[in-house]
Amino acid sequence: MSDTRKRTRKRFGGHAHKRQRGSRELEVGAQGVLITCNMNERKCTSEAFSLLNEYADALYGPEQPTDGPSEDEEGEEDAEAALKKEVSQIQSSMKKRQQRFSAVDSGANNVVFIRTHGVDPEELVHHILSDLHQTRKRKSRVILRMLPVSGTCRAFPEDMEKFLGEYLERWFKAPLRATYQICFKARNSSHSKRDDVIKAVAGLVDKMNPLHKVDLSNPELSIIIEIIKSVCCVSVVSDYMLFRKYNLQEVAKEPTNQSAGPQEAAKQTQEHECVEKAEGGDVSAGNGSKEAELE
Repeated sequence: MSDTRKRTRKRFGGHAHKRQRGSRELEVGAQGVLITCNMNERKCTSEAFSLLNEYADALYGPEQPTDGPSEDEEGEEDAEAALKKEVSQIQSSMKKRQQRFSAVDSGANNVVFIRTHGVDPEELVHHILSDLHQTRKRKSRVILRMLPVSGTCRAFPEDMEKFLGEYLERWFKAPLRATYQICFKARNSSHSKRDDVIKAVAGLVDKMNPLHKVDLSNPELSIIIEIIKSVCCVSVVSDYMLFRKYNLQEVAKEPTNQSAGPQEAAKQTQEHECVEKAEGGDVSAGNGSKEAELE
């Protein structure tokens, strides 16, 4: 009897709860938007698609349908050239047919990842936060934070150092000069130690230009490092403190002090981050000699 029950359970989905691995997982090379929520990932994904499409249409225009590969100019091409042309057309068509936004498995609870195609994640997310900050309109119920991801690499020290050494040049290579902070968070990962990552990244920034200064209260730039399992997601954003650490719920609130600036906004945001602290809050730090601060 027990053997029959085991066979039946195995045949009819005893392991159906396991997530399938494949192309719809967060992987190295992806760009997109990392979104945190409070226990309702399905609703969060729906809200994210609605918001992203609304603002992407305003920034880039409505997403246009694309036609398949054309069949003209057959002419007198030989068989090999014709085959190469057909393969090229098919590949081009497949790229064009990629949706502007697609959801993938983030690899962590209460985290949604929306992969982007043909969109600048940093520009789009900043545009959303800027509008919410100006209008004070609340356009989501379950989305907490919305972080752009413009670069990804393997979450191992040697891979991160190599990738970030090139990635960060856009913002920090001399003669560029700015104040900055480093915000770090790891989920379901033990590949990289918090303090080691912060020291290494600060060292890379200092090597690019020693005139960069650390500012934990109102930096011009914030280096966001989010590690999920074996994937390191990276972005460099502006107005991080002004936009309440990119928290959609907080940025839409009327400030208690009408003249409050980024420093006051940061203090107000910290008072409302209990949910994310339960996950193990972000870490901000300046350089290797400064102590990390738990937000």
